[in-house]
Amino acid sequence: MGDNLKKVAVLMGSANDRPKMEPALRMLERFGILASEHVLSAHRTPGQVADFASSARESGFGAIICGAGMAAHLAGVVAAHTTLPVIGVPLSGGAIGGVDALYATVQMPSGIPVATVAIDGAANAALLAIEMQAVFDQSLEEKLKEFRANGAR
Repeated sequence: MGDNLKKVAVLMGSANDRPKMEPALRMLERFGILASEHVLSAHRTPGQVADFASSARESGFGAIICGAGMAAHLAGVVAAHTTLPVIGVPLSGGAIGGVDALYATVQMPSGIPVATVAIDGAANAALLAIEMQAVFDQSLEEKLKEFRANGAR
């Protein structure tokens, strides 16, 4: 891991969300980024979410990926408590297959952004976090170029 690389937190609203968030963890590992996995709920454990988000920078994190379904407030609540980049992964399920989670994640008020990927797009969320870190790490940028070249083959 390069000297500039920071950990990436992968949060999910429920332990049941882990299979959908697993691709983010695998992608971060593939690129040598230390990932920290946490089950925190915007509705069931709001105090813990606020505490985690407000101390994440001091804990060595460079970005936070949040996966949640249905009301999907996790990414927004995290973004309200940190100035780190927050990447939301709306998760499928519920009555309308994740579209509710997509809207809840992407429709943030001005001043509290959440970068949002596709429904169940955990791997892309990890790649976005990696790209953010590659701005300051040449070796990570080279790994991304190689990854994309392999994907084009």
